[in-house]
Amino acid sequence: MDPEQIRILLLLIPVAVVQYGLMIAALVDVIRRERTRGPKWVWIVVVVVVNLIGPIVYFLFGREE
Repeated sequence: MDPEQIRILLLLIPVAVVQYGLMIAALVDVIRRERTRGPKWVWIVVVVVVNLIGPIVYFLFGREE
């Protein structure tokens, strides 16, 4: 592995940590929340499939207060 590949990998690690952290937080919230805007299964699919944007969309629009 050359130094450029290592540098790119070191830049991607924090992005991956944030992505998976948001995904786990959103999934836990969807499962624990009694009501959401729309079916829970749809929000779970959005959170898992849309990666970094899906959890943010759920936290902004999917939670019913």
